Amino acid sequence: VLENQDLQDSIKPQKVEFHSLNFNTTLHWQPGWAREARDALYFVQYKVYGQSTWQNKDECWGISSHVCDLTHETSDIQEPYYSRVRAALAGVYSSWSLSCRFTPWRETVIGPPTVTVTHSNKSITVKLQAPRSPYKRKRGSTIPMTNYYDLLYQVFIINNLLDEQHRVLVYEGKEKVIEVQDLRPGVSYCIVAKMYMPMLDHSSAYSSRQCTVL
Repeated sequence: VLENQDLQDSIKPQKVEFHSLNFNTTLHWQPGWAREARDALYFVQYKVYGQSTWQNKDECWGISSHVCDLTHETSDIQEPYYSRVRAALAGVYSSWSLSCRFTPWRETVIGPPTVTVTHSNKSITVKLQAPRSPYKRKRGSTIPMTNYYDLLYQVFIINNLLDEQHRVLVYEGKEKVIEVQDLRPGVSYCIVAKMYMPMLDHSSAYSSRQCTVL
């Protein structure tokens, strides 16, 4: 029995955490500290905070992976959720390891917008597209993150002659197409953008840079 108890403790999953980007939400954990723990299988359950019964996540029941997709299970984005994981090895089950409480609307990370750039001889036209959630409208298109939050686009220009790191904010607002004017022909300019949420004072990461020579 003691050996079983030791095995139970040593295969118990560690660091059970929700990771979420644009409401694409996965549960991650690390194997227990025993060397054999890498052969363990894992079982995932979840529930809304305040519910008494845990739900099994069928696709993550007896898996060898250390990650489980809970996007669909956490689609009520204002609700707080918990998840828990246990491991099994050689017929021995560990106790459950519990995640922290996770509320998608508060805690998902908002990704950067998609940026496309076209130019004329003295100006750059920037087209912006907000990141999309995994959730769909009735017609089948995915719902942009701007439906869930009051988000602004922030557009920055980098003049490569001056300094790679010197980003100048040229626009902040909700327009999806903007024009940056009075630029110098023959100069290489790069555009990066991010999403900004005034209410929580959060910013996304920068988009990948789009460069052009006028």
